[in-house]
Parts: sequence; structure tokens; C-alpha cells
Amino acid sequence: MTDLTELGVAAIRDGVAKGDFTAVEVADAFNANVAAAQDALNAFIVATPEAAVEAARATDAKRAAGETLGKMAGVPIGMKDLFATKGVQTTAASHILEGFKPEYESTVSQKLWDAGAGMLGKLNLDQFAMGSSNETSYFGNVISPWRRPGSNAPLAPGGSSGGSSAAIAARLCPAATGTDTGGSIRQPAAFTGITGIKPTYGRCSRWGVVAFASSLDQAGAMAHDVTDCSIMLEAMTGFDPKDSTSLDMPVPEWTANLSADLKGKKVGIPREYRVDGMPAEIEAIWQQGIAWLKDAGAEVVDVTLPHTQYALPAYYIIAPAEASSNLARYDGVRYGLRDLPDGANLQDMYAATRAAGFGAEVKRRILIGTYVLSAGFYDAYYTQAQKVRTLISHDFMGAFSEVDVLLTPTAPSAAFALGENADDPLAMYLNDVFTVPASLAGLPAMSVPAGLDAQGLPLGLQLIGKPFDEQGVLNAGLAIEQRAGFAAKPEKWW
Repeated sequence: MTDLTELGVAAIRDGVAKGDFTAVEVADAFNANVAAAQDALNAFIVATPEAAVEAARATDAKRAAGETLGKMAGVPIGMKDLFATKGVQTTAASHILEGFKPEYESTVSQKLWDAGAGMLGKLNLDQFAMGSSNETSYFGNVISPWRRPGSNAPLAPGGSSGGSSAAIAARLCPAATGTDTGGSIRQPAAFTGITGIKPTYGRCSRWGVVAFASSLDQAGAMAHDVTDCSIMLEAMTGFDPKDSTSLDMPVPEWTANLSADLKGKKVGIPREYRVDGMPAEIEAIWQQGIAWLKDAGAEVVDVTLPHTQYALPAYYIIAPAEASSNLARYDGVRYGLRDLPDGANLQDMYAATRAAGFGAEVKRRILIGTYVLSAGFYDAYYTQAQKVRTLISHDFMGAFSEVDVLLTPTAPSAAFALGENADDPLAMYLNDVFTVPASLAGLPAMSVPAGLDAQGLPLGLQLIGKPFDEQGVLNAGLAIEQRAGFAAKPEKWW
């Protein structure tokens, strides 16, 4: 029998439906991989093997009874530990929420369970989704399954959805949820040689997702290939009256309409994404991507996004500002950690709880956010950043009046070693230089693996689409996927 853990979403779902294997066999195979890899990779905060098997039994029973199966029937997935899961610890990788078990289910996770998916466990991440390397989790670093040849140095799986990317690359799950605030689906996908898509802001409900920056946060799908991402995204999306930013639009049939034929389409190449000091390998893979899209029938057009250089500074004002507001709810009163020193009053309890519960990066961003929202600096920083955000959106709209989709690199480098950028927050923030602009504008964007660098590590290409045009992004991604023929996977050492 085929190794079931080598299969993706479509292959598992179709195999279960045909009776080639049972959903329980699939769940057991992935549960075994999760348990075997946990000590080495630390991808999961909590494993839930029983939940995966229970969902699988339900799918097998439905099939035996001749009932219609859902889009994700028989597919066990990893759930980023930012999504509330009823009765299962949900921590956002922070000590302040350790032990918190929600009494409710997030909309996105509920949609996936309704579609027949099962949960293998809650995936590790950067604390409160703040980070680009998965080094800020209270529950320890996630280790990438990839390694440089001849080196045992642990590599970053990207962040914040690093548990998701590492688990998929290591075959611990065929797919996983991610969230993307400034690149937290796309950058880890690029680092680990998988595919990840952030849909248009509002496509996926934010209800039940631990908030970082509410005007930027968006859930998305991570999997081995474009088809698997589109299947999962269809199951996750849809209007939710509980989320005021949710788009009241029907969910398109992205998977049925997938096409790698780009005849008549125009692809924009933004000149501002050629940043100083960009490695030659990144430039080369970008040029290769351009050639692939031309081969698929697309016309390539140079475009300009003049305010791109201001995207990163604007993001690192807006996101911390929203975080400082969102994270004020963690005070030790109603749930999560409570640190109550002897003789302390309420104010002392707040201070002690937050000091003990939040990690260094979270504290840094709360301080930045509180500063830029303070009376003397609000107009100088926050108001200006919002104006810049509007200009960046206008740049994109101008470009999309000429082209259908944009092609850029996903990240400015391949995966770096853990600890390499840990002492330099600015170097870490620069990892998001190519992904942040699309987040600020709320656009659909995805990363597709395109090749390997000289050290044998994955490199990704990013596609950015018009608002609500996930189809265009998926189709261009499929065209690259088919031509890149990326089949590399990490050699097993764990």
C-alpha cells in the first residue's frame, strides 16, 4: 500500500471516497508521524489523536451508509493554535493563555469539521503570531525539517505559521490552517517548500481567532500544492454574521475552475521589489518564474508600486498599535494566567500577570503600539501610517488596471538558522518586506515553491491578485507549479 502520509488533500479525500483505504487508516498513519516527530520538530503544542480518529470514523460510517461526503472528508489536518477549539487548549503560543480551553469553536475550524476534516492537534506558532521564525513561542522553537547539507544547525520554519509549515513539509499532516497578518502564511510556505494562500481580507471569518491586528489578520490554507490549497480554502471561507469584516459573498468554485492556461492574462513585475542586496538566487528564481508564466501564455508587463518602500514602516506602526489594543484584554481577571503577588492590588495583578505572561517580542510590540497611539504621537505616527496604507492600496489598484496578477519573490532569502537574527528585531522584520504590502491592501496572495538555492533549501514565488480574485492567483500559481515540477522534500533525520 502507498504510504498514506505522502498523500495530499485531494488524494486522501478521493481515496477514502473510492474505498482504496479508510479514513481511520489515514488518521492512524498521520497520528503515528505526529508522535514520532514531536520531540525533534516541536511542531505541535497539543496533539489530539482521538479527535482525528473520531472524525475519521464518522467519515467511514457516512461512506458505508452511502451518504454524501464533504469537501475535506477523511482528511486529518493541523490547526494553528490561534483558532479556538472547543474543549481543547488554545494558547496562541503564550504563557498568558496556557491552560485556556474555550467553550466555543472558531468559525473557520467549525467549517472544516463540517466539511469532514479531523484535527491531529494544535500547531505551534510565534507567540500571538508575532514573529517570522517561530522563535517567540512560549512552548519552544519549531525546528524546520529541512537542513543544510552537512550541517545539523536547526533552521527556522518561518513564522508565524511555522508549526503549520514544518508539519506539512515533514508529512505530519497533509494540510493545515495558517493566519497571515503580514506574511505569516506565505513566508513559512516559502521556507519549507510548500504552498500557502492568504485570501482577500474578509473571505475567512476572524471569529474565534485570537486577534493580533484586526484590520490585517486573515486565515488561509497551507498544503502541498495549489489544488489542495483551493479545496481547503473553499471549505474555510464564507460569510459569518459574527464577524463584522466578513465578506457577504458566495464562495466561488475555485477548484473546479483551476486552469494553468494564462492566455490573454497580463502579469505585472513590480520594479520596486528589486531591493538592495537581494541575493542573486532570489533574482534568478524570479526571472525563471517570469519565463514560466510567459510559457503559460501570459504577457509580462513592468509595473510600478511607488510607495512600496514605506510599506514595512507603516505595517510596523499599524500592526503593533492594533496589537496593543487587542492584547489589553489579557489581564488575569477572567481567564488564562493570573499572577497575584502577596498584598497586591488590582493594578499590581495586571502588571504581574502581563510581565509573566507575555514574551519579549509581544512586550516590544505592545510598547511600540502604545507609544504610537499616545496623545503626543498619534498624528505623527499612526495617522501617517494609515495614510501611507491608503497610498499603497491605490498603487495596487493602479497596477491592476493594467495587469491581472503580480509576480514577486516571497522572501528575501531561503530559511536561516535559528538564532541567526534573534538579537536583531529589524533584521527579522525585513523578512516580511515582500509580503507586507499585499496584507496592508487586503489582497489575495500566495506562495508557491519554485526551486532550491545552492544549499538545497526551498525558494518560493509570490503571486498577488486583485481583490476577490483568488481564482487568478490560484491559476497563476498552478502554472508555476506545473512548470517548476517541485518535488523536493526534506531528508528524514527526525
